[in-house]
Amino acid sequence: MTTRDGPAPIQLIVNGQSRSVEADRDAPLLSVLRDDLGLLGTRTGCLEGRCGSCTVHVDGRAVQTCTTPLWSVTGRKIDTIDGAAPGSAIARVRDAFLHEQAAQCGYCVNGIIMTIASLIAGPAAPDRGHILTVLDERHLCRCGAHPRMLRALDRLLAETAA
Repeated sequence: MTTRDGPAPIQLIVNGQSRSVEADRDAPLLSVLRDDLGLLGTRTGCLEGRCGSCTVHVDGRAVQTCTTPLWSVTGRKIDTIDGAAPGSAIARVRDAFLHEQAAQCGYCVNGIIMTIASLIAGPAAPDRGHILTVLDERHLCRCGAHPRMLRALDRLLAETAA
């Protein structure tokens, strides 16, 4: 909503904190997270919803922020990699990736971590095949860190099963 004086404040819940931003309600969530809130862990990639670099959780579900308008997340719970609480699914996946050094350029990895965390935190325990299918559909990585990412995924699934 825009007033005569410019954009009206919009309330968001980001990483457990209530935040107010003054932005166009049709602005991509990505630009608000990075430019208005300074959360740079959410990466800018293709800007077309194809690469997955900008993935965050909205109400626990992995969402690509470059194609998500701000109005659609008003009042909903948004979690970014920047706000990963100790012991959370995001932190557990991030730690497995760090242990396996599962990043090279680092551009896609935050979005991949967010997608995996969303899947393992869901109501049904996903198997490796399902996770790989989802990653294949939603993420693009060209740096060659795939073998280390798969080792991190295997480590995480083994820890989750134990």
